[in-house]
Amino acid sequence: MNNIPDELASKIIKKALSKGGDYADIFIENKRHLSVQLENDKIEKIISGIDAGIGIRVIFKNRSAYAYGNDFSEDSLLDLADAVSKAAKEERSKSASGAGLHSRKEDVSINLKKVIPQVDFRIKFNPGDVDMKKKTLLVKNANKVARAVSSRIKQVTAGYMDSIQDIYVATSEGKISQDERIHTVAFIQVVAAEGDKLQTGYEPIGGFIGFELFDKGSYEEIAFNMAQRAVAMLSARKISGGRMPVVISADAGGTMIHEAVGHGLEADLAQEGLSVYSNKIGQQIASPLITVIDDSTLPNKRGSFRFDDEGVLAQKTVLVEKGILKRYMYDRLSAMKDRVASTGNGRRESYESRPIPRMTNTYIAQGGSDPQEVIKSVNNGLFVKKMGGGQVNTVTGEFVFEVSEGYIIEKGHMGEPVRGATLIGNGLEVLKSIDMVGNDLGFSIGTCGKDAQGVPVADAIPTIRIPEMVVGGEVRGE
Repeated sequence: MNNIPDELASKIIKKALSKGGDYADIFIENKRHLSVQLENDKIEKIISGIDAGIGIRVIFKNRSAYAYGNDFSEDSLLDLADAVSKAAKEERSKSASGAGLHSRKEDVSINLKKVIPQVDFRIKFNPGDVDMKKKTLLVKNANKVARAVSSRIKQVTAGYMDSIQDIYVATSEGKISQDERIHTVAFIQVVAAEGDKLQTGYEPIGGFIGFELFDKGSYEEIAFNMAQRAVAMLSARKISGGRMPVVISADAGGTMIHEAVGHGLEADLAQEGLSVYSNKIGQQIASPLITVIDDSTLPNKRGSFRFDDEGVLAQKTVLVEKGILKRYMYDRLSAMKDRVASTGNGRRESYESRPIPRMTNTYIAQGGSDPQEVIKSVNNGLFVKKMGGGQVNTVTGEFVFEVSEGYIIEKGHMGEPVRGATLIGNGLEVLKSIDMVGNDLGFSIGTCGKDAQGVPVADAIPTIRIPEMVVGGEVRGE
């Protein structure tokens, strides 16, 4: 890894603060990555590479300046530090008569000390040590299993990805934080067709984990299940839309909690008034059955780490407790604005990006109801087995989500499959209306996009019952 000597790190931070500022940090990244993709029964792409670079930031008057590069020479790094320091100087010069100016930091003393992580993650088989043939064989086998399910399987796309990311963060607080993040991921997408009908089954697996992800044939099992699902949904009738009870399975993953709730609890959006949860700390925003947590310490989950991208220790943050909004997710800059501590949610896509508040592993905590009892409590409604994509307005909380696998609930029993369903509602209203929470918990994974940056995340929900919501579908009488 292209780490720099502590003496040089101190010199860079002092340079960044030399013209005024409240805080400065250095972020260094070295990342090795590989992806393999199979389409049309053959390996179409194998992409690998190594990225390395450094970013330097200064925070001043609740603003930040950021510069980055991939030249690790001392002169180049000091030039970057000088560039961000000038932003603070320009801000100082705008202040009238020098009142309230930040003091110059040329004589600041920085004694850097390494921070010890509070969590660790066991990696059994480092993917970097695994032969390429094994990785290509994985996607070939998944393809073979999926296609064997039915002649109606018309297209299979299988992908494998791994990355090893080393990060180094040095701060003007005198702290050095280092992390090695090993991510292994695979996905399968299956398209089934019959006449003019098309149905898709898609599922990713992975996390902060090594090649042991594929122990016990988990990838082939998912390929089989997705192919079966796509074929089964071909015969499903279109659902009749309307208001009805909805049960969302833990197997559906946390797409709704991530989109309809999680983004609105990121501090930057809340501070800017771009969240339906702005200025609601201490208020009841959900049913007393609902507790929402963001936790980057969970073993081997995709959103886990030892330190965030600002060198803050990974931690578990209770965002909503028994329906009461307790706090937002903060990075350093947003935390300084609210004069609170960072919650360890400062994340960035790479050294080319400045950190912003982002989710890690976000979920609704388990409740006390048996999932089967939740289903039995519904006389006539919709059971959501798998969620699809969707759209959310964080300002109003309004959302629309596709249901990729759904079933009618009839007199407390699972009925026939239905297709074409969408869930339409408002995050605040739905959270407040949930009246049953299962004692199970199911995670899904993804890459979350925000401000043109993508970061790995996981999200989860238990089985939940929403007594009434709008389900979009076929208009009755058509």
